[in-house]
Amino acid sequence: MQVKTVWQHGSSNPDNAANFAKISAWWSGLHGKEVTWRQRIVPQLSPPEQAAWEPPQRFDEVFVISNPQVRGITLFWSTPDKPEEKSTTPSKLELHGDSRLYIYLQSQKDVVIQVAIPEVKYDVISLTNPAVQCIPAGAGCILVFKDNTSLVETRIALTADALALLKQQLP
Repeated sequence: MQVKTVWQHGSSNPDNAANFAKISAWWSGLHGKEVTWRQRIVPQLSPPEQAAWEPPQRFDEVFVISNPQVRGITLFWSTPDKPEEKSTTPSKLELHGDSRLYIYLQSQKDVVIQVAIPEVKYDVISLTNPAVQCIPAGAGCILVFKDNTSLVETRIALTADALALLKQQLP
């Protein structure tokens, strides 16, 4: 379960200031990173993660964020291709883990913006009943998987520690 850090304008929560500081540091740390920027209309009583964030919609963007700053409670940023500064003032911020920020706007109570660091997507190679070979290499080995159907050969170099871990995990 991801940790959720919440800041709300005018809240009497004793952690509100510390939460805002944590969220501000996260926002400022986005400089030079690619982010997804999505906005949705969400009923006030629904959690933001229940909104339909996928598939991308009309105003969704992916861009590299430049100069993210917090001044007062307003979030500022720009992009390398459009250096003019943009801003938004939140009524509430929710940081989910270290990868997603939900911004509830002061100006539009039914709109929430999700700023997220895109997830790493791995290419998956599926081999059906491949031939397996273990070639000694120093203290570890190189695992070779050959699939004669797809004509794919995959080589995986394992250190001695990684090989020991693999042996523990095999049934």
